[in-house]
Amino acid sequence: MRTTSIRRGAVALALLALAGCGSSYGGGSAASTSSSSSASASNAVLKTAQTDLGKVVVDADGRTVYVFDKDTAGSGTSACTGPCLAKWPPVQATSGSPTGSGVTGQLGTIKRDDGTEQVTLAGMPLYLYSGDSHAGDVTGQAVGGTWWVVSPDGKKIAGAAAPSSSAPPPMTGY
Repeated sequence: MRTTSIRRGAVALALLALAGCGSSYGGGSAASTSSSSSASASNAVLKTAQTDLGKVVVDADGRTVYVFDKDTAGSGTSACTGPCLAKWPPVQATSGSPTGSGVTGQLGTIKRDDGTEQVTLAGMPLYLYSGDSHAGDVTGQAVGGTWWVVSPDGKKIAGAAAPSSSAPPPMTGY
């Protein structure tokens, strides 16, 4: 009986922890979309937007995309697995040929362990940040010193975003 109570308590704590990983909040900086695309969103269309960090790559919904320093360009693999994916979901494609309007770097895909296709730019896997709740938010910038927004040519943009008085501190980890 005591063992069952302990197990139930452990399961409840684990569920609460997982729910916290996927939570989002407002903050960051608004962006203005500088281009649009007529291609299907199912191809994970990318475009560019102007933010406090300059012109960056965003997904079809205007959400900022990021690269992870622990990934290796051209390796065909992603270093973000397990719990990392709760905070940093991959930019997914249903086609091996994603398109990008205003994006000048080479777009491609890699196959993840779960069989899904993840979009790459200049050979680097692309991710979204669960802490970005609105189009143009850049609250994932420099998280852990390893996550960075991406310029249209596929290079990471290092440096911190301008602080926003209404933004909570960024989530840490991975």
